[in-house]
Amino acid sequence: MRDLLILGILGTTVPYVFRYAFIGVLLWTWIGIMNPHRLAYGFMHSAPIALVVALVTFIGLFTTRDRVKFDWSAPMVVLAIFVVWMGLTTVFAFFPGESLSQLIKVLKIQIMIFIAAAVLYKHMHIRLFIWINVLSLGFYGLKGGLYTISTGGGGRVWGPPGGFVEGNNELGLALILTIPLMHFLRVTSPHKWVKRGLLVLMMLSAVSAIGTQSRGAMLAISGMAVVLWWRAPNKMINAFMLSLVGLVILAMMPESWYERMGTIQTYENDGSAMGRINAWITMVNVANDRFFGGGFDVQNPFVFGLYAPDPSNPLTAHSIYFQVLGEHGYVGLGLFLLVWLLAWRRAAALRRGTRDDPELGWLYHLGSMVQVSLVGYAIGGAFLSLAYFDLPYNILVALVVATRWRGEHAMVDEYSTELAARPAANTPLRMRFLWWIRTA
Repeated sequence: MRDLLILGILGTTVPYVFRYAFIGVLLWTWIGIMNPHRLAYGFMHSAPIALVVALVTFIGLFTTRDRVKFDWSAPMVVLAIFVVWMGLTTVFAFFPGESLSQLIKVLKIQIMIFIAAAVLYKHMHIRLFIWINVLSLGFYGLKGGLYTISTGGGGRVWGPPGGFVEGNNELGLALILTIPLMHFLRVTSPHKWVKRGLLVLMMLSAVSAIGTQSRGAMLAISGMAVVLWWRAPNKMINAFMLSLVGLVILAMMPESWYERMGTIQTYENDGSAMGRINAWITMVNVANDRFFGGGFDVQNPFVFGLYAPDPSNPLTAHSIYFQVLGEHGYVGLGLFLLVWLLAWRRAAALRRGTRDDPELGWLYHLGSMVQVSLVGYAIGGAFLSLAYFDLPYNILVALVVATRWRGEHAMVDEYSTELAARPAANTPLRMRFLWWIRTA
């Protein structure tokens, strides 16, 4: 039944991609984030539906009725340079063949990121794109939240098989990053029941994230809560409400949960934590010795035998920072950090001058919630190897497209007054084009 449902959704939507390429981006996002085919048990479980959707979307770039304009803003330019640098580090990797296979996986994601930034340009596109990300992970937030409540926190929540968020730690961080996007949709929706539904989904997603028993997710949600509290107008009331909600959730968790969280302070006695520190030191040693880093397969036992304090415990970096450092060197780490620094600045720019504007107020909320998500990614990502996970880059796409929309919106408003005063015969072609963008 699940196979037929997925096949039905694809069969009814894929033909529209040739006319509206943004639909292909939405389908790709749904498949990449939610992995719905992995929940099926029949022929769709291993079907290459992501490849099919990607190919159809690429063809749709040349047949679509919508505008296609590649975004070359600062964050996207730095991201493009980072992608090129990853290609160079693969050439000089310890094991170029193994690294190449991982590079291809990363390129599939990054190419679609640039395509998404090219075909999404309307306010409607941005909202639909955020909705797809929210619902794709909100499904697991709803499911995991109900499971955590029903088991009293005794069971651990896991992600869907395959993909980036299969593990409990990865799913926990993904849910944390999604909660601010849920809040954005909630505060900007005009529909009462949508607001209520999203509020319930936010609470269940928070419960699900805690139910993953991920220490990194716990630190990330704590950091995000501090940012939300700091920006809240009534700090005392919001501090009380956040504390109350936190106490209610924590009260239902079993003793085993508290024991696992307690290892944050006693990491010296935790084999998992010490294994991560061993991997971090190894990544630093690799970057110090090799300008291009070690390539994507740097967690190989051979590499650990050369650079690790404890060669008998080869692990992945378990940190977006040390992962990029070990794989792509200090230059790669610098480019990676610069992408997110520029994203933060773009989000801050969206917040300026839009808070009290009835037409642009949604940009203020989007910029604010993107910054909250970036804080969660910066903190939680310090303990997970999720440097190439789709969701943060999808958030970047929503941010740069919204920034471009604001700029075009301002240009059209500036010229529309002049257009109304001038005869159509004397209207410059550029002004006609800008007007067409606004009214299309």
